[in-house]
Amino acid sequence: MLILHCPHCDRMVDETDLHAGGEAHVKRFGPGSEAEEFENYLFMRENPKGVHFERWRHVYGCGKWFLAARNTATLEVYGTYSAQTTEPPQAIRDAISAKQPGWSWGTFQ
Repeated sequence: MLILHCPHCDRMVDETDLHAGGEAHVKRFGPGSEAEEFENYLFMRENPKGVHFERWRHVYGCGKWFLAARNTATLEVYGTYSAQTTEPPQAIRDAISAKQPGWSWGTFQ
């Protein structure tokens, strides 16, 4: 079972208390954008085997969104952080690099 730390209410919660919200750090495009940009925003997502950044909502707790870095193959969680963060904190990137040398995800390394 997947267990994540909610950074808002400082609790360790299992996946039954959470709702997955898809890929994190997606650049959003809306009205007035090019059709291709909007199509990519709606349909194109990373789906790696390995390190992945995801959005989660603590539904049966504080109700707030947060982001998590985890390995999709092993379910190892590298850390969680506020959804208002525009990129993963350096401490989480360092933790990933220590376990997965040479990893990269989008523009993050």
